[in-house]
Amino acid sequence: MDVSVTLWVLTVVGLCALIAADFFIGRKPHDVSIKEAGIWTIVWIVLAALFGLGLLIFGGGQPAGEFFAGYITEKSLSVDNLFVFVLIMAKFAVPTQYQQRVLLFGVLIALVLRTIFIAAGAAIIANFSWVFFIFGAFLIYTAWKLIQEARADEDDEDFEENRLLKAAEKRFGVADRYHGTKLWIQENGKRVMTPMLVVMLAIGTTDVLFALDSIPAIFGLTQDPYIVFTANAFALMGLRQLYFLIGGLLKKLVHLSYGLSVILGFIGVKLFLHALHEAGVHVPEISIPVSLGVICAVLIVTTITSLYASKKKAQVEAEAARRDSVDI
Repeated sequence: MDVSVTLWVLTVVGLCALIAADFFIGRKPHDVSIKEAGIWTIVWIVLAALFGLGLLIFGGGQPAGEFFAGYITEKSLSVDNLFVFVLIMAKFAVPTQYQQRVLLFGVLIALVLRTIFIAAGAAIIANFSWVFFIFGAFLIYTAWKLIQEARADEDDEDFEENRLLKAAEKRFGVADRYHGTKLWIQENGKRVMTPMLVVMLAIGTTDVLFALDSIPAIFGLTQDPYIVFTANAFALMGLRQLYFLIGGLLKKLVHLSYGLSVILGFIGVKLFLHALHEAGVHVPEISIPVSLGVICAVLIVTTITSLYASKKKAQVEAEAARRDSVDI
């Protein structure tokens, strides 16, 4: 898809306007209700759908299909991020009224860092087509690792600060409590970070780890930097509202890791076939409609089986509790 500089500028300006509107509407710290989160989640999904429809009208079916496949993939991988966001919020004991502000700036940091990743990935792909073999192998390895983690006992799972975060805390120091939405304060004559800034950095920099698999995954669906960027932007910008909407449902998505592993493995195979094709080997390539169908089917099946398994587990636990009460 041939994208002019003007279209790039208009897209970035439009996204910045949407982010600014989101910020000013929710600028006052407050507890986010399910209703508010649901409305904004629908708004972001509708905006993404309208953008994809615009691509269909002005760019054709191929760019639109690539965008929707990329958006759904990034959105599903972002849901996995929410598990870690919950751990971060708990570790830093973020007051509920400040959580939306933390997520907003954390997601903005993540979007900036992902943009750098996308630019680097696009430059590498443009000059070295063999990198698809590396991307494919990495995604298949990540898929296997997800399965291993899903099968492991995660009862003691906790968030561990990365080295960059620890270095920042050591260099600038951290206040012992939250000071509203302030990011810096003066303490004993020294300017130090507040826990609010630390948790924002934690969410933003932690997302970079997730980008290591999500960026190669979307490049497996499209090599158009414009579509890669917009799909990531729309997926990330709706993540804050999704956190509050399905936060209580996250523990019920017990098979999500398995579903994501299937998707990443599928895209990894797709990348291998594409790399072989680029190398002159006559192999069949997986089309975007097939990719979109597989991704949607896996997510639907994963959601249904997760909810069924969670329901059965709850019934078993309730029955066990009832028997224990009778024995007593």
